[in-house]
Amino acid sequence: METKNKIAIIGGGASGVVAGIFAAKNNDVTIFSEKPLGKKLLVTGNGRCNLTNMGGFSTAYNIDVISYLSRFNNLDTIEFFNSLGLEVYHDSEGRVYPLSNSAQSVVDVLNTKIQKLGIKVEKQDVFDVKIGKKILINNNFEFDKVIVASGSEASVLDLFNVEYKKFSPSLVALVTKQNTKRLSGIRLSDVKVTLKVNGKEYVEYGEVLFKDKGLSGICIFNLSSYLARRGEYNGKIEIDMLPKQTINETTKMLTNRTCLGYKTFGEFMQGLFNTEVNKFVLWQSGIEENDNLTQDKILLLAKTIKGLTFDVVDNYGNNQVKSGGISLDDLTQNLEHKKMLGVYFVGEICDVDGLCGGYNLQWAFASGKIAGESV
Repeated sequence: METKNKIAIIGGGASGVVAGIFAAKNNDVTIFSEKPLGKKLLVTGNGRCNLTNMGGFSTAYNIDVISYLSRFNNLDTIEFFNSLGLEVYHDSEGRVYPLSNSAQSVVDVLNTKIQKLGIKVEKQDVFDVKIGKKILINNNFEFDKVIVASGSEASVLDLFNVEYKKFSPSLVALVTKQNTKRLSGIRLSDVKVTLKVNGKEYVEYGEVLFKDKGLSGICIFNLSSYLARRGEYNGKIEIDMLPKQTINETTKMLTNRTCLGYKTFGEFMQGLFNTEVNKFVLWQSGIEENDNLTQDKILLLAKTIKGLTFDVVDNYGNNQVKSGGISLDDLTQNLEHKKMLGVYFVGEICDVDGLCGGYNLQWAFASGKIAGESV
């Protein structure tokens, strides 16, 4: 009878659990996780768990990972979860969710599979790793190989004495220099949002949510990823509130409103946007509510509506993922470290981060599957 290899999985998140499931087909697997398995999945997709996406992968990540995703793509992810009994659907944006619209369903089917496979779970963090002919973990557990799936935990990477890029919060709300407290909770829909940083521009379309000290929403989350990859949260955000109109069309629309009998800009703004947004637009335009209507000021107002400006000074820290980690250049195509045989790195601990829409979980599942099958 062939002796099975003993495999350690450090981390019980998305990539670790999937790596464990695939590794358990031919090996004796133990997952180290002080937290309940899949706990972080419960907060993904606003509690609905956006598993993957039906498209857009070529431009979704900070680096090209198509060669990895081709080995376990979005359809493979759907088939994998279907095989566990999870029914899924996708929305008009291509985002794939469990039919229950509950992340708990995802966690449940994964945990059931873990139990059926007889995978052992050690409810403890890993604080010590020694690599020799065998891999010794926490001075007490001996393994043949290890898969590191601990998310953005720099302390775990330090145990392996490897080089990695510093982690920075990504897909995160941004703090702005401008005071947005009175706008908190207000949403702007169907807007164009441009991030300008170091002479480059990045554009997103969709919704922006104002917070008490800055900006949030999927558009902002996606743009924050470009700042995270730089490790610096400064730049300029411009919001075009009427992206379907040219500046000339917006100016004409505003000019036509002067025929409605308004005498001041305070009256003139009524019926355009939310009351607090109107006040903010006037403030940024340098126009007082009691100012008389003039064509010069209407042109100035049009320019502000087409380019409401915010200076980014920091991030909120309530990030969904982190940018940074170990470079794929240091790993083989099977995600094994080139200088440490038998040590694999998967998921968020790799320097791979994607935009909103299920892309980060798709990388977690794909990398977990690749390493799990490779051990």
